[in-house]
Amino acid sequence: MNEAPSRRQWLASATAVSLSLVWPGARSQTWPDSVRVLCGYPPGGSVDTVSRRLADQLVRRLARTSIVENRVGAAGRLAVDVLKNAPSDGSTLLVTPASVLTMYPHIYRPLGYDVFADLAPVAMLASTEFCLAIGSSVPPHVQTFDDFIGWCKANPAHASCGNAGAGSFPHFMALLLAREAALELTHVPYRGGSAAMLALTGGQVSAALATEGSALALEQAGKLRVLATSGAQQSNFFAKAPTFAALGLKALTHREWFAVVAPGRTPARVVQGVADTANAMLGEPEVRDAWARLGLLTTGSTPSELASALRAEHDFWGPIIKASGFTPEA
Repeated sequence: MNEAPSRRQWLASATAVSLSLVWPGARSQTWPDSVRVLCGYPPGGSVDTVSRRLADQLVRRLARTSIVENRVGAAGRLAVDVLKNAPSDGSTLLVTPASVLTMYPHIYRPLGYDVFADLAPVAMLASTEFCLAIGSSVPPHVQTFDDFIGWCKANPAHASCGNAGAGSFPHFMALLLAREAALELTHVPYRGGSAAMLALTGGQVSAALATEGSALALEQAGKLRVLATSGAQQSNFFAKAPTFAALGLKALTHREWFAVVAPGRTPARVVQGVADTANAMLGEPEVRDAWARLGLLTTGSTPSELASALRAEHDFWGPIIKASGFTPEA
């Protein structure tokens, strides 16, 4: 689990990245000299790492300087609020998990921003699938998804599932899993995915619905067992685990992805310039390797593809969140 950043690390998170290589022609396109990349999460995590890679690429290809500004708060919503009120000239961008844009409109009222009016989709950058992992409190003979379902039904008092927090993407994926598998699960929220993994390996919960990245090192160390993954195809990271779809749970094919967005009304030329930069970055082998170490896949898109994906995820999760009756704590 990452430790809380020190004051020095916190201040350093907004340090400018300045490189000498500038994309020829960038000045002729009157691109802003400095680009601010907002990140709604602390330094050191996956979203921050992706944000810093993008900032580096913006300096190499478009602007003279770029900074990553960690505007942490309100589960990622604060950074979106900052972006909403920023100039629409390419000088401010945001890297965010898509769930902040697609699920939060159904959870937080009032939200403070309209995803489809206040933001301009630019490009996907990375994606992570989810996995069902079981830990030390589940007997060793439970080796498959069907084994686990049978064990839960025989031991309902121990059928618990940890997640990264109430109202998080893994929380609603776990609710969807319980519905599709006709299984009674006690949902236990933690403050982040790392805390949920610690609870799982420590035996406080029997299972967790988590991102593949948060489970990868623990699975390799033999501290948990991954029973299924949420991708449309078999996981790149857990080759022996079937997909939920292959197990008959076809609704559980969703993944989280990180995207870059701009303020609404940003000119199409500016949006396309950032999208081209992002997609060029994703073609670099060192970026693919860096993503893989985090349990992420390189996942690019055009602005229109990102817009369609945001709308589809927003419309899918609305009825599910409403039916769950979940309301956030004040």
